[in-house]
Amino acid sequence: MTICKQIVEALSDLSIPEKAAFFPRFFKTGKGEYGEGDQFIGVIVPEQRKVAKEYFSKISLEELSGLLSSEIHEHRLTALFMLILKFEKTKDQIVKDEIVEFYLNHLKYINNWDLVDSSCYKILGRYAFENQKESLLKELSKSDQMWHKRIAVVGTMYHIKKGSSELTKEFVIQNLHHPHDLMHKANGWLLREMGNKNEDELIAFLNLYYKKMPRTCLRYAIEKLDQSVRQDYLKGRI
Repeated sequence: MTICKQIVEALSDLSIPEKAAFFPRFFKTGKGEYGEGDQFIGVIVPEQRKVAKEYFSKISLEELSGLLSSEIHEHRLTALFMLILKFEKTKDQIVKDEIVEFYLNHLKYINNWDLVDSSCYKILGRYAFENQKESLLKELSKSDQMWHKRIAVVGTMYHIKKGSSELTKEFVIQNLHHPHDLMHKANGWLLREMGNKNEDELIAFLNLYYKKMPRTCLRYAIEKLDQSVRQDYLKGRI
């Protein structure tokens, strides 16, 4: 039995029919929705992480490619969890380079918000920060693909954790008026994280741009501010 088949069978054994019925609605897989056509078997994330931890050191990138290109959502997410573990556990720069190249070559399969948000800053964002290769994120932010843009801005989470917010602000401004609500949420979320590190920096940014922001973005960005301050922004009193 191939290792991919072992992983597929392990996930199948963990499937929950009720979750398999619920996830397509939760991840918007209907016609015309952002996750159109995605398929689920009903495995919860903690169980996927356990499977990833068991198999990540045993599977090659070539084998991982088959799992990451699966039509089953949980196969792809588990593959990404394994890829993250491979990246975090190695100290070999050549291996890290290969993992990042692999990630970039499989972007078309990283096509829902949980797949993006679980992986991009832990692999691509960290790599860009540690190797001064922000150009990788900048190219994605300019892409016509919405998931690429989300990968770019959420990828800056690693920069924020290290105290650097300039790239986050650049991407938020660049895609401030993107038509999709998922980008508004991502932009607001990253601004909120920036504020968690430096509230004064968030306030300064909001004072310049809050009246131009989609409402969803603003609500996410101000979520951790004092109630009175949030109301001032929501009512345009600043």
